[in-house]
Formats: sequence, structure tokens, C-alpha cells
Amino acid sequence: MSPSRQATPMLVPASGAVLVGSFDLPLGTRFDWHLHPVHQLAWAASGVLAVTTPDGTWVLPTNRALWLPAGVGHSTAAIGSATMRSLYLAPAACPPDWPATWARPTVVAAPPLLRELIPYLGQETLSPQARARAEAVVFDLLEPLPVTTLAVPSPHDPRTRAISTALTADPADPRTLGEWGRQVGASERTLARLFRTETGLPFGRWRTQLRIQAALPLLAHGIAVSTVARRVGYESTSAFVAAFRAAVGLPPGQYFGRIRE
Repeated sequence: MSPSRQATPMLVPASGAVLVGSFDLPLGTRFDWHLHPVHQLAWAASGVLAVTTPDGTWVLPTNRALWLPAGVGHSTAAIGSATMRSLYLAPAACPPDWPATWARPTVVAAPPLLRELIPYLGQETLSPQARARAEAVVFDLLEPLPVTTLAVPSPHDPRTRAISTALTADPADPRTLGEWGRQVGASERTLARLFRTETGLPFGRWRTQLRIQAALPLLAHGIAVSTVARRVGYESTSAFVAAFRAAVGLPPGQYFGRIRE
């Protein structure tokens, strides 16, 4: 089991709509699959988080946060070391139209004002009036972003699983499905059918998703786009940027860049 540290919530009055939890996550820390009866906004005050839900995985630098509706199972991991500060929001205290508009995990911007309000709400000495005003601003600041999740389903046949394991270890491996077939003892047609049946994706698209997912933590740590492109198997930076935009919804520079203040 990955290293873990007991969460220590910042104290807020029982009358507050928002609870702030602060978590120091050393290298490799992971919170295994769990869910909450309240909504959660997961945000990295420092470092990078990876949050996985049944829909896929999001990698979150400090300028991104993830809205998790109450009852949605998820796991959270630190990429490197990180500090996570999460907001836990009582469903009854949210605006009345939110059950429809925020029913699924949603990436939101984390602009400077929101990043300041989160620790502000963690102060136990705030008056109820000040807390209510700050909480209202939080709700106003949550802005969905046009970012899609990256789902890389795992195949389960021993032959496709062997390919998946090898490509996870080295996403830049250029072998075709026919070449993999000679190694694992199956025809190209059989492997193509298995990948589509087991993952819901053709092999080429599945490998692209895998490569982009492998690129996210590298980009989050500031490695140059051209270097990341080569590491995950792209011969040109432009091809990688196009694949990233198609998979995520934004080019890497915009996803990891500074949010306009």
C-alpha cells in the first residue's frame, strides 16, 4: 500500500457550508478508492494531484481543481510530493441549480482569488457572517473548463495485458500491433478485436490515450513539451500538441500555463 498520512481537517463552525481539509502528501502518497456524502473540490496548494474516478483520470496542477459530486467514488494520488487542500461542501447549502449542472466530476479553474479563499475559509476564528460572505464568493468563482478526462481502460486477456504492461512501462515503444502479435502469440486481427472489445477503443486510439496520460505528470513538473513528446513516442512536437489537444481539449501550454488573473 502506498504511503499515507491521516487527514487533518481545518476546523470550521458547524453552521458553515464549507469544510476545508488540509493534507500533506509525501512522494507516492495515495488515498485508495473512497467516496463522500458531501461534494468535494480537490485542489493542490503545491505540487500535482492525480484524481481517478470511474470516468477516468485527471492530473491537476495548482491552477486546476476538480469538482467531485457527493457519492462519486474516487482515488487521489500525489505526483511527487504535494499539499492538497480540499473544500467539502454540504449539498443542501449549494445553489439550487447545482444538482443538474454539477452532476459529474468537472475540472474548474483555480484563479488566485479562489486559491486565497480556500485557506481563508480554513480559519476557525472567522465569524459566521464573514464565513457566509466568503463561501458565497467561492460558489461564484467555480468555473467549468472545457477539459476532458483521459480514460485508459485496462485489457484483461493475457496477450493484450502483456502489451498494456509493456507500453505503460515505455509509452514510446513504436511496435505495431502486428509486431506485438509475433511476441505474444496472436494475429494482428485477433489483437485488434481484443483491444476494441476489452477497452472500447481501437488499439491506435488506446495507445494515444496512454501516451497522453503518461505525458501529463511530466508536463506538470515543467519538462519541456518537445522533451515530453519524444519521451512518450512522438517524432515531432506539433504532432504531440495536436494529439494532446484532441485528447484533453486544450493544448499543453494552456492546460498547464498561468490562468489569466
